[in-house]
Amino acid sequence: MGDAHRVAGLVPQGVCYALPMQIARRKSLLQMMVPNVASLGYALFLAINAAGVWGGVFPFLPFEFQTRTIVFWFFFAQSVTFSLSYVVSCVGSYFLPGPTRTFLVKLTSAIYFAGWCALIAAIYVDALALPFVCIGGALLGLGSTGFYMLWQRLFASQDADAGNVSLLVGSAWGAVFYFALYLIPQAVTAYLIPLVFLPLFGLCVTLCSRTINAEQPMFADVPQEHPQVYRQALGDHWRGALCVGAVGFCAGVMRSVAVAEPTLGIYVNVLSMAGMLIAAIIVLWLWTLKDVRLSITDTYRVVFPFLITSMVLLPLLSDEYARWLAAILYAVYSAYIMLMMMQCAQISRDRGINPVFIYGFFGAIVYALHSIGFLGGTFAEDVRVMGVDPLAVVALVAIWALGLMHFVGSGGFTSALSRQDSPEAIELVALRLVEDVEAPALAAAGVGSSEAAGGVVDPQRADTPDRIAAQAQRIRDHYRLSAREAEVMELLARGNSVARIAEVLVVSENTIRTHSKRIYAKLSIHKRQELVDLVESF
Repeated sequence: MGDAHRVAGLVPQGVCYALPMQIARRKSLLQMMVPNVASLGYALFLAINAAGVWGGVFPFLPFEFQTRTIVFWFFFAQSVTFSLSYVVSCVGSYFLPGPTRTFLVKLTSAIYFAGWCALIAAIYVDALALPFVCIGGALLGLGSTGFYMLWQRLFASQDADAGNVSLLVGSAWGAVFYFALYLIPQAVTAYLIPLVFLPLFGLCVTLCSRTINAEQPMFADVPQEHPQVYRQALGDHWRGALCVGAVGFCAGVMRSVAVAEPTLGIYVNVLSMAGMLIAAIIVLWLWTLKDVRLSITDTYRVVFPFLITSMVLLPLLSDEYARWLAAILYAVYSAYIMLMMMQCAQISRDRGINPVFIYGFFGAIVYALHSIGFLGGTFAEDVRVMGVDPLAVVALVAIWALGLMHFVGSGGFTSALSRQDSPEAIELVALRLVEDVEAPALAAAGVGSSEAAGGVVDPQRADTPDRIAAQAQRIRDHYRLSAREAEVMELLARGNSVARIAEVLVVSENTIRTHSKRIYAKLSIHKRQELVDLVESF
């Protein structure tokens, strides 16, 4: 009853718009955990992928088959193909967006199926085990990329709430399904994956793809018609991709330690899936209680001291510490991959850009750094530099790379050498009079002395929130609009045209029209004047 009164208190007097109740919006954690077709299919895919790709080991294949040579070359082929596939997807979706508008489920399933067949064949044909493993790794890497792209397009095409819930619930159930695979006899599981489980999650993708609105700007978009939108998106989000890549780099370094022991690799697999389960449940639980704002770069700032410290301690502590560190880093990495998919889906919705492009951009950086970490750690383990223990070499290489990536992510030399007004800056006023330098330039520009002294303030550039901004914020909180929808709504309420809003936000006009339709639907209105009236009433 109290919640109802609090919601009713937000309804302006004299306004009869339909305002949805907060009580109806909120669901319990158990209600949110009930999977749908999309989340079930994604969960099954994650569980199967973890059985042969995620940790670089095969928990359901014979241990005697998993020699260090076999595992290394499998992961080498898989990771190189995986990373290159994301690069090709990003570049290809920009120059040839046509193929990304269709769901190539059959082709992706065939590639994934062939990869598992090659992997199983390697067990029985000893003479050709290594070639089969390399072929299987490359095909599984390509097939995994294809399925991840399919799921990313599906989540991005959905409403923000529905897409994020499906992704989080699917991630949580993926861990549960992975643990359930251990209940099946090991000799049977390797055959069930390509023959039973693969068709099941392929069918889920196919069914869900039929519900997608292919007319959304993100699918109908032609990137080369407005390249500034794509440049702006990359400029705004490359640091986030680098942050996830830094975590992936450390996880790759520790994977090189796990490859030498298949039992350790399985341990890493289990804990990484457990970490993803815990992260998904925590986010869902917090979401049921309050609004959640997640930032990849902000969370990385919290994780960075842990990464640096853990690598410093690596050569100083026992092998048991290395095992735990490998498992923990993979758990953190799994959580970041989940956040990365959510971030890419939001970018596609907000900016109306091809989901394959932005996800390919993130994946190319993240998985390339993960592969570099693995290969660097593998070679560093076999090298003794000036009498330094190989494990210490691994730690030093990782610390150097982390520091370099942190420096680049913080702005590099450009940020360090740029002129910034900060409280700790040492101020040295120019020895020449300011009038001697600036007066001629100001006069030529037609600026008077009072304006040069700061006496006139452009109201369009003032940062102080005005009445419309405050009203827009209240509407956003009440109707649960996204940040981009709130921006568009406020600009519409101020009388801006669609073309002007697209120019301000650096997106296409079709994207603004799509946002407008969603805003009107959420606010239960049909035209701009009703929007203006609603804003005025708050």
